[in-house]
Amino acid sequence: MKAILRLVVLGLGCLALAACNLPRGAGFQSEVLAAREVAIDANGEPVYDFSVYSVTRDSLPLIANWPGGTPRLPWIGNQAQPQSLLITPGDTLAITIWDAEENSLLTSPGQRVAQLDAVQVGSDGRIFIPFVGNMRVSGMAPETARTRIQEMLVPTVPSAQVQLSVDPGRGNTANLVSGVRAPGVYPLPDRNVTLLTLLALGGGVPDDMANPQVRLFRGSSSYGIGLERLYETPTLDTVVQGGDRVLVESEERYFLSLGAATQQAMHLFPKAEVTALDALAIMGGVEASRANPQGVLILREYDPSEVVPGALPTAEGPPQERVVFTIDLTTADGLFSAGKFHIREGDLVYATESPLGAANNVLRLAASTLALGP
Repeated sequence: MKAILRLVVLGLGCLALAACNLPRGAGFQSEVLAAREVAIDANGEPVYDFSVYSVTRDSLPLIANWPGGTPRLPWIGNQAQPQSLLITPGDTLAITIWDAEENSLLTSPGQRVAQLDAVQVGSDGRIFIPFVGNMRVSGMAPETARTRIQEMLVPTVPSAQVQLSVDPGRGNTANLVSGVRAPGVYPLPDRNVTLLTLLALGGGVPDDMANPQVRLFRGSSSYGIGLERLYETPTLDTVVQGGDRVLVESEERYFLSLGAATQQAMHLFPKAEVTALDALAIMGGVEASRANPQGVLILREYDPSEVVPGALPTAEGPPQERVVFTIDLTTADGLFSAGKFHIREGDLVYATESPLGAANNVLRLAASTLALGP
């Protein structure tokens, strides 16, 4: 009997050794966090090539102030403007002059209306009006320009009444470059055309576009915002100006999931901010039979300019370029803290292997061995 027991123990030991060498989908937490000594500091203490921080209620205030990755583009809030547009160079005016005088200088005998069609505003902002000459209309609202033309005609044509309409030129149009169903150049009928209105004129954004991002180019400046955020915050629906160029593009930011995760893939950000808890949900969580719920790691590499070297971490930035954040999914504090820890572009969410996985392998091997016995 003792001999049989010794053989069983020996066999199980061999199986355990074999199980440890079986292929695994992920490393153990201790393996991943095995720090490599790269130097010795002035106090004779070893310096390692990365730092490790647990994501907890105590560490969040410090970590939250560290650089957040790709800087966001600025944005312009909505500021209401007068309804009328402003005449700009390149606009085309249609001017109708009514004259009740019998011997009119503007009309032929028997006529009472002089029609000036396709009067284009020059690059200097001026137009030519008979018996008035060149006059500046750029920067005026159509009603202001109409009144001004009529006032200047009165000394020569006392009964003149003026009508004026504007066909916007490029200075009063906006260009929907891409990311909508009908890209093109759209006229701005007044100064209160908002960005969402312009996108609607272009047929809207296709439904299959992932987390659409709006880019607005105005002169030499560029601005950006997520479309979802525009929907949620009406005060951010900025007023479009003549000459603006707008494009909508799919989200490009991503994070990776590897190891004992349900999905090992590259995931685009589905919204402006993604927390660690969001990331775990996006990747389908971790493998229940393999993953170590106390060892979810987020590996991040900071730019050298973001690092604040020192013996202790500061709120201004991490002490090293490479940082590993650990999350414990078995505690309420770990779960709550994961919901407040923001993932940044390029982060790797790594689910480590549970030590129980090796034990399960041993049991499976043992069961297979016994099944093959006599």
